[in-house]
Amino acid sequence: MINKTTVILTFLCTLFFYTTINQWLAKKTAQNKITELTNEIAQTKQKAESDNQIVANNEQEKVKLENQSQERQEQMNEQLKDNDCANRFVPMPVSASLYNRAKNLRESTDTSQSIK
Repeated sequence: MINKTTVILTFLCTLFFYTTINQWLAKKTAQNKITELTNEIAQTKQKAESDNQIVANNEQEKVKLENQSQERQEQMNEQLKDNDCANRFVPMPVSASLYNRAKNLRESTDTSQSIK
């Protein structure tokens, strides 16, 4: 009787310890995974903030360049306002070259084509 009881108690204690250790290892693994994922989230947030800052800087530079371009265009218009060069003959090769250059510039900055 004692032998049977001892065997059953030993089995139950072993089962209890096995289950306890198993649960402890599962909890430790889960905590390690949580820490790993938390670190990945923090890195992703930092990367997103860095990317957003780059985008904001690029937008500011774009606006600055647009303003400079507008100012230069206004300066050229002012300088050419009283100039009679518009009434002068321009040789065909020169005008064709200028036309093609302007056309290529417009095409290279036309974003509507890349959207389609």
